[in-house]
Amino acid sequence: MKVCNSPYEVNATSYRTTAVIIVTLQAFAGMWINAFIVSVLCIAWIKKRSFNSLEKILLFLGCSRFCYLCFTWILQFLSTIYSWCFFAHPIPQLFAALQSFFDSSNLWVSACLCSFYCAKIANFRHILFTYLKVKIDRIVLWLLLGSVLLSLVFSILVYNMTDKMLYDNINSTTLANTWKPTPRTDAYFLPLFLTVGFIFSTAFVVVIFSALLLVFSLWRHKSNMQTNSVKNLSVEAHIKAIKNILSFLFIFSFHFTCLVLNMVGSIHKYEVVTFFILVFQYVFPTVHSLVLILSNPKLEKTLLKTLSCLKCKVCMR
Repeated sequence: MKVCNSPYEVNATSYRTTAVIIVTLQAFAGMWINAFIVSVLCIAWIKKRSFNSLEKILLFLGCSRFCYLCFTWILQFLSTIYSWCFFAHPIPQLFAALQSFFDSSNLWVSACLCSFYCAKIANFRHILFTYLKVKIDRIVLWLLLGSVLLSLVFSILVYNMTDKMLYDNINSTTLANTWKPTPRTDAYFLPLFLTVGFIFSTAFVVVIFSALLLVFSLWRHKSNMQTNSVKNLSVEAHIKAIKNILSFLFIFSFHFTCLVLNMVGSIHKYEVVTFFILVFQYVFPTVHSLVLILSNPKLEKTLLKTLSCLKCKVCMR
């Protein structure tokens, strides 16, 4: 006797399969781009035995995004193909903690990059801003290590909260150990949601504040150059910088929105919404890393040289 699947189940399966295929393509493209950034910076460090502040941030950012894309691809693949493994202790807790760590580190290192650009490029006369401009090179490494440490502490909290939530949920349901929503689960979910929301929102505010200050400073400087009849090349460079910052702000805001929506459990019953959120969540760590390569002369030159070598090898075959 054949089992007839409902149209909803068929659509849900097709959405998950399509999501795995698209996410795989996006993840491997993003991992290649970020691995390229890390490898170029490591080769440069081997040659000159030193890193400037921007290179330190880009190295941390490349490693963070590579691990983030790799882990989230594994998570999506396992949740679609081998969903049964998420019912074995302590796999759900570990995946929740690791996902929180990589999400947080990705956001906070991106916030460090935006803050660094703001402190280095923007021009304000406030004493605090002047102090940051002078000291930013000395505190960059501490900011990055602080971001990793904060993400680690945050992931430990998420692990403990998830472990307690699942343990109480199993004990308060049927003998079959099926996990169902209970009042005790909601009691643990609220502090977990507030903790995650606070960490993510703080990083988002830092990025918004830094980006807007930088855009305001560049726009004011551009207006002064136009008033003083400075060459068009300088004005165009400032306009290009403003466009790059606004594009970063837009992509980062979209990524942050997807993270928040992904946290809200009620949207997961809509397969189409979950599918698009999952797909667009990979846009930021992939596209922005590519923008960073194209905006950095050293990385762009190495990328073009690498692509030309690959093209020659393909043509020789």
